[in-house]
Amino acid sequence: MGGDNPAGGPATAREAASGRFDFIIVGAGTAGCLLANRLSADPAKRVLLLEAGGRDDYHWIHIPVGYLYCIGNPRTDWLFKTEPDAGLNGRSLRYPRGKVLGGCSSINGMIYMRGQTRDYDGWAAASGDDAWRWDAVLPYFRQHEDHWRLDDGADRPPGFDPALHGHGGEWRVEKQRLRWAVLDAFAAAAQEAGIPATPDFNRGNNEGVGYFEVNQRAGWRWNTAKAFLRPACYRRPNFEMWTGTQAHRLLLEQVDGETRCDGVLVRTPQGLEEIRLNAGGQVLLAAGAIGSPQLLQLSGLGPATLLQRHGIEVVRDLPGVGGNLQDHLQIRAVFQVDGVSTLNTLASSWFGKARIGLEYALRRTGPMSMAPSQLGAFARSGPDKAWPDLQYHVQPLSLEAFGEPLHAFNAFTASVCNLNPTSRGSVAIRSADAADAPLIAPNYLSTAEDREIAARSLRLTRRIVEQPALARYRPREYKPGVQFQTDEELARLAGDIATTIFHPVGTCRMGRDDDAGAVVDSRLRVRGVSGLRVIDASVMPTITSGNTNSPTLMIAERAAAWLSAGE
Repeated sequence: MGGDNPAGGPATAREAASGRFDFIIVGAGTAGCLLANRLSADPAKRVLLLEAGGRDDYHWIHIPVGYLYCIGNPRTDWLFKTEPDAGLNGRSLRYPRGKVLGGCSSINGMIYMRGQTRDYDGWAAASGDDAWRWDAVLPYFRQHEDHWRLDDGADRPPGFDPALHGHGGEWRVEKQRLRWAVLDAFAAAAQEAGIPATPDFNRGNNEGVGYFEVNQRAGWRWNTAKAFLRPACYRRPNFEMWTGTQAHRLLLEQVDGETRCDGVLVRTPQGLEEIRLNAGGQVLLAAGAIGSPQLLQLSGLGPATLLQRHGIEVVRDLPGVGGNLQDHLQIRAVFQVDGVSTLNTLASSWFGKARIGLEYALRRTGPMSMAPSQLGAFARSGPDKAWPDLQYHVQPLSLEAFGEPLHAFNAFTASVCNLNPTSRGSVAIRSADAADAPLIAPNYLSTAEDREIAARSLRLTRRIVEQPALARYRPREYKPGVQFQTDEELARLAGDIATTIFHPVGTCRMGRDDDAGAVVDSRLRVRGVSGLRVIDASVMPTITSGNTNSPTLMIAERAAAWLSAGE
């Protein structure tokens, strides 16, 4: 098969599996696509990329607003749900994860966000390795970046530092191709409330308000499959990719008293197959914060009591596998407005929808080009905070819940999340069958600190909306409602109206040698198992202060450099 038909799968899985590989990458998502590109650049290394989902040839993947048709769609989404959550007053949430080439980069909000300097300095402290400090990882963000402000003739306003960004890399970063009067007014109101304007959220301190930059190219979604697989990998005879191929178990062997990963057991359209490594080869788990711990547990690497409960032989008792789940919980406050257009009414008629479609067809602009959230703000929940601990995603629309119709009145939604939650959840296998979705228990709002920040964040939202810049639109609080005022009421209401913003991380976290809960070391090697690494968002010790897709790419870039150097 080689590079001639990389996405179609081998003619017969057993024939292809008779060969051995230097790298087997499990998961063709955000991290996996970059790893495949970097590692297959060495023609002496044979690389296999495995993806449980299909090709990214569904048209709604590439039209930015198409996330509405990809989330909750079995063609592109694993369709996970969380367990009933006490912090959400017993509610379960839809938990989207990409099941397609490009993974979550094919269905996410496209927002380019690195986080804050302190996030990475904290990782360095937790792992005992200065390779994760902000100054050390910044070159790995820049390496694959292609920032629009570095294009010839692009505007570079005060506050934008070209030295912090890259140009000519695979990962395109562009400005959005539309603006909304109601969002401009919210930005002005935020400034009146003390949040400064910023031209760049990615300078290490993201405090400020402005329009998000997005991973798009000329009005199309730019996912990691387009960025890193096509065309480079597809031209390489040492690269193979199998879609529709789910990993069921790692192949682990005991050699001279040590545990080594020798390959992967997968299910292809032709059935179960074993894929083996060359001597000295490595399996790289890039299945994400849900898939990677699930596969480790199915393979006998995880909490012994959990594995024994499901009749799985304990190869290594690694209690941290599946623990430390962190996510950003967004509290969606909705405000009805007058005298300004929002998507609610703009898309309320067939004529309006036709105009929107025509604008996108002709110019690649307008609502069909927009990310789920256009305006962002990073702020402090109180004067006691030394850094921004809140993030706003502001949208010129409103609805009762994701997937439901837009409201019949004009409104905007100011979603706010605690960037640094102290609540911790878990991912655990439901059975010994890889086809069974794991138990996902985020444990939202389970600490007093998180409940306090939830109440603070709603109060700050109200203070912004009360500023003069929004007054001409007469904003009225539709949700949660002005009748709720006390901290206890607001925290309880947060449990009623909050939802995930799709940023699960931390379930295979890195840590020091003396950290019993660490799953991987600072170079992302699984504890006590040679030939096996985890390279995705699950290795984050703590969640980044912002959207998590681009930090995951940086992790893969950092790891690829170590692997290419033989470290």
